[in-house]
This record gives sequence, structure tokens and C-alpha cells, in this order.
Amino acid sequence: MTDASTSPARSPLAVLVYSDDASTREKVRLALGKRPNPDLPGIEYVEVATPAVVIERMDAGGIDLAILDGEAVPAGGMGIAKQLKDEIDKCPPILVLTGRPDDAWLANWSRAEAAVPHPIDPIRLTDAVVRLLRTRVAV
Repeated sequence: MTDASTSPARSPLAVLVYSDDASTREKVRLALGKRPNPDLPGIEYVEVATPAVVIERMDAGGIDLAILDGEAVPAGGMGIAKQLKDEIDKCPPILVLTGRPDDAWLANWSRAEAAVPHPIDPIRLTDAVVRLLRTRVAV
């Protein structure tokens, strides 16, 4: 068995984090850290505060996972997730941060692969992100 720290260098995974609230983006970064799981490469964060830049960055490619704040203003992450899934071939997985646990059905409507409610629970967020990134790395 190889130790991840001695294995050949792997490119970091690009995780887009969208919220108009800088503290929400920070909470996501702090919850996940630089390497949420030793079996996966590290994470490079792409922080985005506006819907237009989310679309631009996702269209450009190179994003392995998008975490979208469903409570963001002026456009919430669920609507953006739906648009991305409708418009981007082979769209990377999307996790939506919902306002409440009962909003999970909206995240399902948006075609997001996962939903985690506010306030952000680091363990729940990390579990969902690791699961989604594992499927992305396997592809």
C-alpha cells in the first residue's frame, strides 16, 4: 500500500464555491480544508461571488465540483445548478447549500447530485464532497 504523501504528485481538484456572502465561502473552505480525504488529491478553490462568473468559469471547464449557495442573491444556487445541468455537456457534479433540510427536494429539482443545509456542518459537507469527488476522480 502506498502512502498518499509519497505517491506521485497529482493535480489538485478544482472546486468552485459560489456565494455572494464571503463568510459562507470561507465556511466551506474551512470545513473542507486543503485535502478532505487522504485518498484524493488536494483541493484548489475557485471562489465566485456572482452568477455570471459561475457560468463563465463552468463553461471554461476544468472544474471538478461546484458548491453553490442556494441562498445567494441575486441568483440562488439551485437555479444556477439547473441552468448548468441543462446547458453544459458532461457537467461536473454540483452540491447545493440549502436554506433548510426541507429544501432538499428543490436541490433534487435542480439536478444537483447532493445537498447540504445551512448552517454548514463540516462533517456532513465533507462526506458529501468526498463522495462526489471520488466519482469524478474515478471517471
